[in-house]
Amino acid sequence: MEEFRMAEQFSTLAEEIINYQKKNDMPDTQLAFNLRITVERLHDIKSMESQPTPEEKKIIEDFVR
Repeated sequence: MEEFRMAEQFSTLAEEIINYQKKNDMPDTQLAFNLRITVERLHDIKSMESQPTPEEKKIIEDFVR
């Protein structure tokens, strides 16, 4: 059950990133620059290839919310 909750939170974060980018017409390169992470890392998080670290999660949430 805990694993499902983490996956759900993870997909919610990916969704928030995508919605923020659409709303603000912001390409991946610009968002990655603003978040101070690599574009590759942003792609991994958005595609849910890998989970963000707690620090990355906080930085992303603070930026897109």
